[in-house]
Amino acid sequence: MVRRVAVVGAGAGGLASVKCCLDEGLEPTCFESSEDIGGVWRYTDSRDIGRVSVYRSVITNTSKEMSCFSDFPFPEDFPSYLPHSLVLEYLRMYARHFDLLRHIRFQTTVLSVRKRPNFTASGQWEVVTETDGVLEYHIFDAVMVCTGHYQEPYLPLASFPGIESRFKGQQLHSREYRDVEAFRGKRVLVIGIGNTGGDLSVELSRVAAKVFLSIRSNTWVISRVSKHGFPFDMVGTTRFNHLLEWLLPSALTRRIKFRKFNSWFNHTNYGLASSKSPKFKMIINEELPFCLLSGTVVLKPNVKEFTESSAVFEDGTTEENIDVVLFATGYNFSFPFLEESVRSAIDDNRSLYKCIFPPQLEKPTLAIIGLIQLTGSIMVGSEMQARWVTGVFAGWNKLPSPSRMMSEVLKSKPPVKRNPSERENLKMSFISYMDKISACAGVKPSVLKLLLTDPQLALAIFFGPCSPYQYRLVGRGRWSGARAAILTQWQRMLKPLRTRVVADSSNSSSGWCWMGLLALPAALTAGFLFSKYRQPGWSPWASPQL
Repeated sequence: MVRRVAVVGAGAGGLASVKCCLDEGLEPTCFESSEDIGGVWRYTDSRDIGRVSVYRSVITNTSKEMSCFSDFPFPEDFPSYLPHSLVLEYLRMYARHFDLLRHIRFQTTVLSVRKRPNFTASGQWEVVTETDGVLEYHIFDAVMVCTGHYQEPYLPLASFPGIESRFKGQQLHSREYRDVEAFRGKRVLVIGIGNTGGDLSVELSRVAAKVFLSIRSNTWVISRVSKHGFPFDMVGTTRFNHLLEWLLPSALTRRIKFRKFNSWFNHTNYGLASSKSPKFKMIINEELPFCLLSGTVVLKPNVKEFTESSAVFEDGTTEENIDVVLFATGYNFSFPFLEESVRSAIDDNRSLYKCIFPPQLEKPTLAIIGLIQLTGSIMVGSEMQARWVTGVFAGWNKLPSPSRMMSEVLKSKPPVKRNPSERENLKMSFISYMDKISACAGVKPSVLKLLLTDPQLALAIFFGPCSPYQYRLVGRGRWSGARAAILTQWQRMLKPLRTRVVADSSNSSSGWCWMGLLALPAALTAGFLFSKYRQPGWSPWASPQL
């Protein structure tokens, strides 16, 4: 019987885990090595090697309505896309509202988490912590690891001959980056084009003498601002779109996506991506295309080698007088405090059952929270994981046998270990993963049932954004405010924009409502029939995910 739960880390995932433990009547103790909550969202000028922080100018890539905890919306006057300061403020509000701080021990580092000798029977863990040089020994019935995947910088220096032996300029990882001042007037080479590489290239282009961006993968660039000025994820992340993507052949799905991406600008002309390649990644950046068009950022292929002051690229070109090489090559995750038998079995999240539970354990009392790559908010995914996990600990939700979990893991586990840039291509569909975990937790909404009992809500859920509130409509943890939150999410999105109101006579919402009401049964019927008669094993998810 699980009662006492250790939570490692007080970032977004750790706070959600503490709250979910309390919801289930468990007794959480959260250990946070720093002096405050927030994890990576707590910006600091310090480059302390033991802590990862966002850079000063960072803005969220997912909008507030798609990023909030499922029973605690962002304040309506917050903008749709948030700087780190407002994300941290929101996390503080969440912690105060649910009285979480009294369960957190700050400046306490977890040194080891090991099975007790009678683990096979008890499932208990021995946890050793350090506070101000004083060691403490604890016994917990379960452990939730919430340290995320932004932990150790991934620096593939061996892939760049000469970077260590010949290059005389400065080299650093994006983890050390805080703002532009140290790069003013310099010639900078950024390696890697994830969201961070794109952001830093744009920001540096305002003060650097020249910025070169070296990439090796097909990359599609999209804007946070969708058609008619709405947030991209609120428009695109819908159950209707998800159903269409599931129904259509993967090749056709890719063609539709590529055509949509190219409707903004032709990615082939810019050297970013070709629609002929089935492998691709997607980044969010509104300014990068203009920087490329204006020449303040120059796109280059992969680096072949470095000399004392220059970079030689695989296409034979050379850029001289490089002052700084900035690696935006991602992070490796690690759990140094876990005992070796557990730690060594975790290659990536696909080594875990549902990306959460180590399947080889005799008792499912260890959960890894937040080690996921989603096409939507990781914060939302982490909360859903925590809800299911605490339900398992409390005895409400059941897991398969260890052998069955191991069998499922082996089916999905990649044959070789991937580096962080390759793991980007393994992103899972936000809706698919959320629905899978919510079904395990017994909180997945049924659009068909709602269509009979609450058609207005059913339409909003199916055609509107798949926002976190949907997962508070039914089951344990049901929130009475979920329906209202769903039906008013567009108003909250628009509220911070209403600083100057202009007249608008257009009002077509009622027409769209009736069209949606007619289309919903047809869409659901098509999905049912197609799932019944489609070929076994076929799925559009076999294609690389965004």
